[in-house]
Amino acid sequence: MRPAGIAAEIGLAVLFAVALAGTAVAIATSWGGGYWQFDCAVGAVVCGLALLRRRNRVWAAGAGLAVAALAILAADLADLPREPGPAAATALAVLVGSAVRALPARPAVAIAAGGLAVVAGSLLTAPRAGSAGAVPVVAAFSGAVWFTALVAGLGLRLRDARRRATTEQVRRHERLELARELHDVVTHHITGIVVQAHATRIAARKHPESVPTALEGITTAGSAALAALRRVVGVLRDGDDAAPVTPGPERLRDLVDRFGAHGPGVRLRLPAGEDESAWPPEVTSTVYRVVQESLTNIARHAPHARSVDVTVTRDRDVLTVEVSDDGPATPARPHHRGYGLVGMGERVAALGGTLQAGPRPEAGWTVRATLSAAAPERR
Repeated sequence: MRPAGIAAEIGLAVLFAVALAGTAVAIATSWGGGYWQFDCAVGAVVCGLALLRRRNRVWAAGAGLAVAALAILAADLADLPREPGPAAATALAVLVGSAVRALPARPAVAIAAGGLAVVAGSLLTAPRAGSAGAVPVVAAFSGAVWFTALVAGLGLRLRDARRRATTEQVRRHERLELARELHDVVTHHITGIVVQAHATRIAARKHPESVPTALEGITTAGSAALAALRRVVGVLRDGDDAAPVTPGPERLRDLVDRFGAHGPGVRLRLPAGEDESAWPPEVTSTVYRVVQESLTNIARHAPHARSVDVTVTRDRDVLTVEVSDDGPATPARPHHRGYGLVGMGERVAALGGTLQAGPRPEAGWTVRATLSAAAPERR
């Protein structure tokens, strides 16, 4: 669980404790004796289930509703303070809202209906007092928190659905881009194989001794094509595709120079004595996309950054790309994984790599991608 989630759970536990203590004091003052004990026992059980809801939302919500229903019946038969009390009603609202947000439609509807049944039970068993038609306080509070939980759960459910749809759209777009680039990569390799095979056939007549070397080149080109296929095809799930595009690969130096002309200065560091053209084509395009998206995010969310560092290092077959800036934190700067990062992550995952992004301890933001730049295995 993330720190924000842990803090929220701690805050919820404190709220439950305050509600239990406040209700106990109110019942002891108005009813006297030990009448508060039953309400606190019921509230403590339901609050505990609400705090454990993440383990199994269906079980926790079902158990909480069952405890509340039995408490309503017991309080009516034993002439105890009406149930559910404020603490239990609040915990039930958490269980209902969490279920409506996260569970599939049928169990979510069932749990929401169960919450409404508890409200109805509280209303039917509450003694009428005051003016005719007045709603008892306990039933009114239960109905209000149930309705609030239902509205909040539905709102969060719709927000999550929109976010998933947008994320999937980004991923689909990225897969199509990968498919187009895969077309270019494989076409390049296969063209080389055809040319080398044709040359080998001619050379075999005049220089038979050169055939093994030529066959070695054909084998290497074939292995490279197979490796490109294996690396990328795993993330391609869509059957439809558009016409492939065939732009030439742009160098990182050109990219950072264009960015630096209109934004903060960029320092580019590449592995000593190595050029990106020596990497496999799919690795080159992925590194380029990671740097491009990172610089775009800096332009959008860190316009006051003074410097940017783009560092590419290689340790044997592991290639690491890191883009860092020193921009100050601003309200507009996202602190979660945006859709651009989803696309980058899709590309890096296609090569069996990992992507990390987040704020730096002092100031600014860092995107770090690690992927394999190994030469294709010969099979």
